[in-house]
Amino acid sequence: MSTKTITKVSESEIPPSGSGGAAIIQNNLDYTLFSWSKQKGHNPIAVKYGEGVYLYDYDGKRYIDFSSGLMNVNIGHGNQRVTEAVVRQMQEVSYVTPSCVTKVRGELGKKLAEICPGDLNKAFFTLCGATSIENGIKLARLYTGRHKILSRYQSYHGASYGAMSASGDPRRLPMDAQQSPNFVHFDLPYLYRWEYGEENLLKESVASLERMIAYEGPNNIAAILLEGESGSSGCLQYPVGYLKAVREICNKYGILLIMDEVMSGFGRTGKWFGFENHGIIPDMIAMAKGLTSGYLPFGCLMVSGKIAAKYDDTVLALGLTYSAHPVSCAAALEMLKIYEDDNLIANAAAMGKYVEQQVELLKQKHPSIGDFRTTGLLGCIELVKNRTTKEPMAPFNAKPDEMTIMNKVAAKIKDLGMYTFVRWSYIFIAPPLCVTKEQIDEGLAIISEAIKIADREIEHG
Repeated sequence: MSTKTITKVSESEIPPSGSGGAAIIQNNLDYTLFSWSKQKGHNPIAVKYGEGVYLYDYDGKRYIDFSSGLMNVNIGHGNQRVTEAVVRQMQEVSYVTPSCVTKVRGELGKKLAEICPGDLNKAFFTLCGATSIENGIKLARLYTGRHKILSRYQSYHGASYGAMSASGDPRRLPMDAQQSPNFVHFDLPYLYRWEYGEENLLKESVASLERMIAYEGPNNIAAILLEGESGSSGCLQYPVGYLKAVREICNKYGILLIMDEVMSGFGRTGKWFGFENHGIIPDMIAMAKGLTSGYLPFGCLMVSGKIAAKYDDTVLALGLTYSAHPVSCAAALEMLKIYEDDNLIANAAAMGKYVEQQVELLKQKHPSIGDFRTTGLLGCIELVKNRTTKEPMAPFNAKPDEMTIMNKVAAKIKDLGMYTFVRWSYIFIAPPLCVTKEQIDEGLAIISEAIKIADREIEHG
């Protein structure tokens, strides 16, 4: 009989967090792996429960969640309406094959068709954001007979091979030699670091894309894949009019336009979908995250009627074992009702404007705040060492030794009772859509205190 050897993390490596959660943290460190992290030195929050915009650990400490988990818990934590909907569905049937149908599958598809603009009225249900992107890429290639996919360098579309290859995010670099072929990236500048005027930014951005299409051959390009609004790359906003120009270019060359609304969808930007802030209608929408607010894993690829019609008499060569999972469908359908019943999308728009006003006041107090970019409740503060040179507090794809100051800022934020996403020089502000002005004030006060650490690093000259 073989004997298993288990490498355990020393308890001395776990920062003290009180007695309640220590054993739970130890088990997780000993027996599980953590995403995008070195495994030693990890200091997670042992979450016991969540309610609204707050998380609570086993020691009774409360954290305000200012990034909605991973920008997905849009309705807030602990809404028992979703629990009840899921239980009702599981009491009927928990799983059927995708070749069977359930009442909830059809109802969800119909509701999504009502929400989506234009003729985006066919839902192909997936498991998550990455699988929505993967199937969008496959369908674009199947439908057009072309093979190339164009996407932005500073973007993130998921961690599976196709989605990661489509991403411009540096998380793809460790496995870059094995990336999927026929993904072509382009650079899209953003206003904060563009020196030649906003009007010229739009002209150059569109001209650059048109040049790339000419170089790659428009008849080779199946789709352009873009986020509805930029997320984890730093909420980098499109030049005004850019997505309309992209839509026109796609129409001109028969290229499909896929909008990745995994993060920016379902009210996050103050509208159902981020692209609706730009007055366009894509050919496909990739969805996940806010579709179930993370209560269950689920995704959807919404497809135009024109594309779907091709497969009336042709086999649609896409499939997943858990496509249209009835329990996840039930969670999503109830979620859409909650968005409407609780007026969450309008609240996201209103609270987004309030956040903008309050961060403008923070800029006057903190010389390290270089820029704040937000659409609705999808935003981030960018910290800089010098407002004139705009040198970031941590560079793009910062190495560990370049993250010293930002790590201190992040640690202070956590110590003061906030969970949020801190990446490179960015502090994200993306609370659940149910957030109030008072809760925004509470969260910004914590961020303001932590930013004092960065203020001390300001370069004077």
